[in-house]
Amino acid sequence: AVKHWLYMALLVVLFVAPLLALVVYALAPGWRFPDLWPHAWSMRTIEQVFMGPQTSRIFSHLLWSVVYSLLTTGATLAICLVPAQHLARHEFSGKRVLEALLLAPALVPAMTFSMGVHFAFIKLGLADTLPGVVLVLTVFSYPYMLRALVAGYQAFGREYELCAANLGAGFFQRLLSVELPLILPSAIAGGSVVFLVAFSEYFLVFLIGGGAVPSYTGYLFPILNSSDRALGSMLTLVFLLVPLLLFVLTDVVVTRAYRKRGMY
Repeated sequence: AVKHWLYMALLVVLFVAPLLALVVYALAPGWRFPDLWPHAWSMRTIEQVFMGPQTSRIFSHLLWSVVYSLLTTGATLAICLVPAQHLARHEFSGKRVLEALLLAPALVPAMTFSMGVHFAFIKLGLADTLPGVVLVLTVFSYPYMLRALVAGYQAFGREYELCAANLGAGFFQRLLSVELPLILPSAIAGGSVVFLVAFSEYFLVFLIGGGAVPSYTGYLFPILNSSDRALGSMLTLVFLLVPLLLFVLTDVVVTRAYRKRGMY
């Protein structure tokens, strides 16, 4: 019991304490060292973010970030299903080398990866466009989805697919009715990582989007570098709130879907 409480206390210190510091910074613009506690509180940042002249712009950038992050998540799922199934189900010469090559984008620094891609996208007319941003984020983040789906396929055997095939189910019917429900937890895990990577990415979106594709990180970073710590803290809290709400919504939807199918 003591170890359990010590572990929980450590988690609070590591994860909750920084959030509390952000909340205090956002509501106490005058909080400065060496004061241990703010002397005055203010609702200025709440009014600026939610009721100020920049509110529509802030949430427009936020919406754009959510849209291209969701599109990136969907694109990575679509392109990783077949390779993940093949890597999980078959052994062949050079498999480890191929897996290493497929996981390479996650290991290459974003700046190194993006410079050559930017030149190619200019030639293809994809620079400064939403499809270009989605495509570059998909290429950069698909290894996270691929690794999760491979683990998902390895968690159950081929018997389910073979049984469905023997009953006359085609490829797409097996994929939608048999495989996807079974690998859904893995897809959600990989999709969560992909969404976070795309949603928090600044450099790739700025370079490929060229300012024509708004992003919340592009709006947030200049403020974080300014002297207005309170506004930067409030915008950071809004930034953190979006993935949390999305994960809660995903959990509710998936739980209901499993209950309808009698799997929960």
